[in-house]
Amino acid sequence: MKLYLRLFDFSQKENYRKEILAGLTVAMTMIPESLSFAILAGFPPLVGLYAAFIMGLVTAVLGGRPGMISGGAGATAVVLIALMQSHGLEYVFAAVALAGVLQILVGVFKLGKFIRLVPQPVMYGFVNGLAVIIFMSQVAQFKTVVNGEEVWLSGNALFIMAGLVALTIAIILLLPRLTKAVPPSLMAILVVFGVVMSLGIETRLVKDIASVSGSLPPFHIPQIPLSLETLQIVFPYALIMAGVGLTESLLTLNLVDEITGTRGNGNRECVAQGSANLLNGFFFGMGGCAMIAQTLVNLSAGARARLAGIVAALTILVIILVGAPFIERVPMAALVGVMVMVSIGTFEWASFRIINKMPRADVFVGVLVAGITIWLHNLALAVLIGVIISALVFAWESAKRIRARKYLDENGTKYYELYGPLFFGSVAAFTEKFDVANDPQEVIIDFKDSRVADMSGIEALNKLTERYHKAGKKLHLRHLSPDCRQLLQNAGVVIDVNILEDPHYGIVTD
Repeated sequence: MKLYLRLFDFSQKENYRKEILAGLTVAMTMIPESLSFAILAGFPPLVGLYAAFIMGLVTAVLGGRPGMISGGAGATAVVLIALMQSHGLEYVFAAVALAGVLQILVGVFKLGKFIRLVPQPVMYGFVNGLAVIIFMSQVAQFKTVVNGEEVWLSGNALFIMAGLVALTIAIILLLPRLTKAVPPSLMAILVVFGVVMSLGIETRLVKDIASVSGSLPPFHIPQIPLSLETLQIVFPYALIMAGVGLTESLLTLNLVDEITGTRGNGNRECVAQGSANLLNGFFFGMGGCAMIAQTLVNLSAGARARLAGIVAALTILVIILVGAPFIERVPMAALVGVMVMVSIGTFEWASFRIINKMPRADVFVGVLVAGITIWLHNLALAVLIGVIISALVFAWESAKRIRARKYLDENGTKYYELYGPLFFGSVAAFTEKFDVANDPQEVIIDFKDSRVADMSGIEALNKLTERYHKAGKKLHLRHLSPDCRQLLQNAGVVIDVNILEDPHYGIVTD
């Protein structure tokens, strides 16, 4: 009963009609994409549709972000291509199941919060690069295979394809001005479908990609040897797939948070993603993660609850079981038009307006992440590189901020009041600020506006202590926060410094 209430507890601003229509629209856009990725990876086509159904249903019910859509995504399928080519489909299923276990562990141990470390410039680069990828993948639909080679469409075929895509885009742009009762993407698909069928227009259909007819996902235990050697083969792919899937899913979750003005549960989403992938490994699915394009289609259709995701997943299952003859006749041009509009909506156009106000380092990071995303189609690697560069830039800027105010008190004791963190990047600047040879016998370093952040800072204090000790002088530390003192206590064998306490100095704690 609690689950039922959670699934269908709508606010006044949400309604069933929007959710159902949004779910139908999402299903229409997921089918060709899941089929394409499955074929690209060398899997049977139905493996992609099974993944879309299982991922969509499980994450819609159990996930931490209502409104987010998951399915058989290209980001995770690409990871498994090499394993498919070297060891076959059974090893792929094992890797997908193991990736699910790893993702569940990330959620259980509450590690999903680390996605907060992704800076905004990285998010801009990630989203913009992804928008370009979505757009370019639709441009590829203007090619056909002739004598085993891909060539661009020409003549009537090109004009028909371009005209139908333009019609789809026009409907999506103009319909909201007339009515918001029906999602424009779904109406565009239905209108283009009707035009093509009624006029007998020859154009590429969904069935030209692959058949979508089948049965319920069959229970299947991967037929692989249970040995350490098998684990060594499967584990690297599972680890990469788990990382890529969670990175894309949690970034999508953050994006939905920004769009809706609400906050999802990252750790719960990790468990849901892992559970769905675990089921995929045992029910003939290629696995997957959140699909940002379909998520944006869902949100643009007005969906904000879990029902749309459930409807999308069940629609895919119905299509697999009985609706294939209808769906296979949907023109690809209609789906291309929908995805082109999704790519335009995905792009962060605001990033252009503020680019002249952003620090140069942030601009560089955003462009680099977008470039890697477009070039390698590896979203996780692009985000990882962006985070690393952003962290290094932050460390460099923080290192330049360390300052020391120096003065003598009435007793002849010299004070060094530090400003800024003492860590690996600021060690050199910190050391240069002390005049050991000319300092008096008593020296106090005041950390009221500073902190010792890491082992490099401790080692710098240790070396400074030795220099003062050799000069026959005493060095004291003052106003250390509790975490800094703990660091020094843990490194007691490395450093021996007298610490002064100020009874009137309060430490702010959480």
